[in-house]
Amino acid sequence: MNFPKEIRVFCPKCNTHTVHKAKTASKGKSRGAAWGNLKHARKLKGHKGKVAGEKTVRKQGKRQVVILACEKCKKRQFRTIGTRTKKKLETKV
Repeated sequence: MNFPKEIRVFCPKCNTHTVHKAKTASKGKSRGAAWGNLKHARKLKGHKGKVAGEKTVRKQGKRQVVILACEKCKKRQFRTIGTRTKKKLETKV
């Protein structure tokens, strides 16, 4: 799915329509000491073979999120694009 690199939308801080730069929102870095990661490591530990890992169920697509940054005041706002999609969002000229 293509999305323009620059788009003219309303900025709540400037209170006018200004040009915004668009970039795709990426997932943050996961914590190694998080409870889920520790639990997963405990499951894989020992002589039981592979207990947890890849699932056979195909997940539903994520809703694509775009970060719009105002070029005047640098205020950032998030915008979700459409419904759930299998395709990744790409910013194009």
